[in-house]
Amino acid sequence: MYGTIARMRIKPGAEALFRAQMDAMGNMSLQGHGWISTMIYQSDSDPREVWMAVTFESREAYHANAQRPNQHMHYLLMRGCIEEDPEWHDGEIVAQMPAGWLDRTRDAEGARQAQRSSATETAGA
Repeated sequence: MYGTIARMRIKPGAEALFRAQMDAMGNMSLQGHGWISTMIYQSDSDPREVWMAVTFESREAYHANAQRPNQHMHYLLMRGCIEEDPEWHDGEIVAQMPAGWLDRTRDAEGARQAQRSSATETAGA
């Protein structure tokens, strides 16, 4: 998997327009183009600072999406809401912890401990 994280600062008074444009981008169909997810985070310390994390199946899918004509149109609309060009950080995704990962890890460890306890009790009997 491959993706980007963009750090942006929304222009004063453009917060509602930025959100509306992000919703519109979310509604456009990226399925079939290698897109996996987009998440936008808003800073606790500065509500005008946001980070957008976008994930694609591969580096090739990411770059192909960047070349799509409608992607450039959406970028220009977003760019009108932010103070300057985004600070982009592209890279290979090296780890992912899906929802429920920690619970499954705890359940598996609990099962291993139960097996060890059972084996110890059986050996001692």
